This record gives sequence, C-alpha cells and structure tokens, in this order.
Amino acid sequence: MRKYFFVFFLALGLSLSAQDISISWKTVPMDGSRTGVTASNADDVTESLGYVKGRYYIAPNGRKFRNSTKKVAKILIGVQPEMAEVKSVIAYSTRAMVRKSPECELYDWFIDEVMRAVEDSVGLKVDIGFANKGGVRVDMPAGPVMVDDIMSMFPFHNHLYYVALRGRDVRVILEQMAGTTWQIVGGCRAVVKDGRLAQATIGGEPLDDERLYGIATIDFLLDGGDGFHIEKNAEKKIMCDGYIIDTMLSYVKELTAKGKPIEYECDGRIKIFKDGKEL
Repeated sequence: MRKYFFVFFLALGLSLSAQDISISWKTVPMDGSRTGVTASNADDVTESLGYVKGRYYIAPNGRKFRNSTKKVAKILIGVQPEMAEVKSVIAYSTRAMVRKSPECELYDWFIDEVMRAVEDSVGLKVDIGFANKGGVRVDMPAGPVMVDDIMSMFPFHNHLYYVALRGRDVRVILEQMAGTTWQIVGGCRAVVKDGRLAQATIGGEPLDDERLYGIATIDFLLDGGDGFHIEKNAEKKIMCDGYIIDTMLSYVKELTAKGKPIEYECDGRIKIFKDGKEL
C-alpha cells in the first residue's frame, strides 16, 4: 500500500512542478466556535473538552458529533489523565504578557530572572543578559498558568551560561543587534537610531570598552545561534546546572509559594528609532 501512496504523491509533485503551481499556508486560530472547547487543566477536562457517550461525542456547548470527530475526541480525552502533571495549575498571571519587539513585559521578566539565576549559580556578578526572541515560543496567558504553559514558552533544552567579556565585545554584540534584529537584553539601556547603536549604558554607566562585564546568556548564542558568537574573546565561561525550563519553572513555583502572581512592567530599557520616529 505504501508504494502506491509514494507513486501518487510523486506524480502529484511532478504535476505541480510542471504547471508551476505554488502552495501557500494560512494559519487559522482554533477558537472552539463549533464546539465550545477550551484549553483544559487537570481539574476541568469534562467542562473544557466535553465527553464521549455511546456513539456520540458531546461537546462543551452541547452539540453532538459522530464518526471521525468522536474518534478523535475519544483519543484526546483519553490521554488527559497521563497529562495531568503538565496540566496542573502552578501560578496565576494578572494579565496576558504578549511577545513584542523590541521590548515587552514577557521578555524583560524572562531575561531579568535568567540574570538572577546565573548570578546565584556561579556566585559572580552579572551585569547584562542576552537571549534570543525565538527561544520564547508562546505568550504568557492571563489567569491560571499551567506547567504546560511554561514548558511551551521555553521548550528548548538550552543551558544557562556565565560569560565574562570586555566592554568592546559587548558593544559588538549590541551593534550587531542594532543592525539586524534586536533580541532580548537585560541590565542594559540602549538607544538605536536608523540601525546604529547610538547609546548604551550598563548599571547606569556608559558602556566602557575596557571594563570586564559578567554576561548571562544561553548556549544557543555562544557560537553561531541566530548569527551571534557571544563566547568569542570570552575571558571566562561557566555552564550553569539545568536548563532554562528548570530555572523558569522553579521561579514560577517560588512566586506562588510566596503568594505572588506573575506580573511585570517594561522599564523602557530599549529605544529604537527609524527616520526620527520611535518604533
């Protein structure tokens, strides 16, 4: 049977190529408009996903479905007990924190915690933090926050690192960001004008090319990730224990244990201008 599928798709590909037809994709949000389905946690599976009874899948809005819809629903609902751990609520967010460049609450919240965690891990002062925007995959939801939300936010197994760099090398990194895509930065206030770094201060002082700075970052950016080579010319490099997800899950649980919600404010650390207008 497999060979017939292969022949079919090969013929389809050749046909499309011969006709010079292009295929594009469109992202369509799944809003539960037909079923009333919402994202479930460990305690509200039936209310969020509905249930299967006899020949039917009964959706949260009361509509009944049979055949393939019922089969898919049965599989989805059936695996929920095994997902209970990641579906457990571990925190509360006072509002949604949406990813947005060049600076947003979520990016600032993340990198500031990375800096604190690295400093605690290595026992050395951290002055500035660098991370890539692509490493934060989803927004922070408003309301209850599950383990799954944080795991989806930081899915990559990246280690945290401490790197010691002279100011001139930090300047190279900032100038690269200014000329390409600004990433996630902590401990630094910067002004970019028309793709050039116009101003940079660290700890309230102008960036000093000769000073040795402590950097908190991730292994992905050390040697080539997103075009960055943060370990180049490093005078010291130390890998911290665990992964980003370990750090962020621990931090979120700690907030909850202290009775604190997840919330943050932008501090205007990054200002980017183009043709005299702030982006």
